[in-house]
Amino acid sequence: MSEKIKIVDCPRDAMQGIHDFIKTEDKIDHLTKLMKVGFDTIDCGSFVSPKIIPQMADTNEVLQAVKTVQTESKLSVIVASEGGAERALLHENVDFLGFPFSISEQFQFDNTNKSREEAFQSVQNIVNLLEGTSKELLLYFSMAFGNPYQEEWNVNLVKEWAARFSDIGIKMINLSDTTSVAHKEDVEELFKTLVPKYPEIEFGAHFHTEYLEWFTKVDAAYQNGCRKFDGAIKGFGGCPMAKSEMVGNMPTEKLITYAESVNADHGLNLFAFESAYNSAMRILG
Repeated sequence: MSEKIKIVDCPRDAMQGIHDFIKTEDKIDHLTKLMKVGFDTIDCGSFVSPKIIPQMADTNEVLQAVKTVQTESKLSVIVASEGGAERALLHENVDFLGFPFSISEQFQFDNTNKSREEAFQSVQNIVNLLEGTSKELLLYFSMAFGNPYQEEWNVNLVKEWAARFSDIGIKMINLSDTTSVAHKEDVEELFKTLVPKYPEIEFGAHFHTEYLEWFTKVDAAYQNGCRKFDGAIKGFGGCPMAKSEMVGNMPTEKLITYAESVNADHGLNLFAFESAYNSAMRILG
């Protein structure tokens, strides 16, 4: 029996940095198409200040519009505060609340206007808010493989934060290469260490990359125990809050190619994916 691999598509990450506002009806249509593909999860919106990410100001409307769509995919949204979490909790069809915690102090402040310790406290508060609900917290370790600020970074720093979040019961952490600076050796070291050390935590990979340079990091993560990968069709998007030239997302279609090359079961409907791909090219390309 082949290994299962979880592929997550992230239209939120693909869209959020685009200056011109994408029509809400186009977002709804695209998300509906993605929900028919069979992705494990779709990162579809965010509850953050529209002054910061204006492209996601209509997340509430989009979620309302797709709540009757039949799908096996879970839906996730980004929150950066307790208030954002409270707004996300109003939506029955939201399964995961993603919080961007940064290994870089500078990026934590740029992204959420918090220090890392303040962000850690926010995570604890959101964990308390989720008690008794069906929703789970997904933590993103932004700048998990280095940063462009000349700040201190090493794999032990990432391991220390993983230990702290394990202590408060976090069950999902995505290691994020926010500005595409990860070295193969660091990807290998973190996944081969963290995956077996914290079996109660699902560690995923959220890599940003140049379109033609995707393979090395994906293979390093997979060969060292990672079985969940984030992508965006055609690699559109990236992080608009990173103070560096924006690098695109991991292309979803390349994750599918990789899964098939290692005989891993991605479980996706490729005919439905073709429709979603064409939709992404129309509204994002």
